[in-house]
Amino acid sequence: MGNTGIYMLFAAISFAASVIGAICGIGGGVLIKPLLDTFGVMSVSAISFLSGCTVLTMSCYSVVKGRISGDSLVDIRTGTPLAVGAAIGGVAGKSLFQSLSALFAGTNQVGAVQAVCLLLMTLGTMLYTIKKEKIHTLRLTNALLCAAIGFLLGIFSSFLGVGGGPINLVVLYYFFSMDTKTAAQNSLYIILFSQLTSFLMTLFTRTVPEVNPAVLLLMVLGGLLGGVTGRKINRRIQARMVERLFIGLMAAIVLICVYNIIQFR
Repeated sequence: MGNTGIYMLFAAISFAASVIGAICGIGGGVLIKPLLDTFGVMSVSAISFLSGCTVLTMSCYSVVKGRISGDSLVDIRTGTPLAVGAAIGGVAGKSLFQSLSALFAGTNQVGAVQAVCLLLMTLGTMLYTIKKEKIHTLRLTNALLCAAIGFLLGIFSSFLGVGGGPINLVVLYYFFSMDTKTAAQNSLYIILFSQLTSFLMTLFTRTVPEVNPAVLLLMVLGGLLGGVTGRKINRRIQARMVERLFIGLMAAIVLICVYNIIQFR
């Protein structure tokens, strides 16, 4: 497959992942990042940047459209401190990624660390989701606690280049007792803030990796169209179907991460 074919495939992946991300509230990057890593045609930093831009576009559309249409389920009282914390965490996570990239001579080692972290996070998320009906949940309202939790989510989001993904939902389930669809929208709200600050930091520190502008445009468009499509589907299907899709996605990501860990060795 030539470069043109690969790049079109990247665009298709960004669209499909953004559809699923908008439905489940995981941003899509949790699927885009490990899938693009498997091709091995770009550096880890370039893939993280492309994934982050795609997720930023999708989450921005989903959040803004929800507010304009009046059907947003975002809890501003808890969601905003979470989002602000995630924004600060996004900066910290980007700094951590850049430090790790400078520490290791080979970018494959950075990719391996990301793959291992994502694997562990995904496994934990999948197990929690399967058992969540038996787990007693909390209803936190303290703004400082919300901001601290958001800060940790922002670090994961930015460092892994996945937009926050599944760990956001687990946190929203457990600490705030949100149902599936409410958690999905609040997760995208958090992802928007963390990815925006991560993107701005990349620009301000002049650490934008070398990427093909055409690929960036294709993936951003894929993220936008995926956000439009996913949001429509989310409004039409039951929460139980969203949960089943989410669990299936987690299982697929685990397999992809295992493959990437082996590949990056």
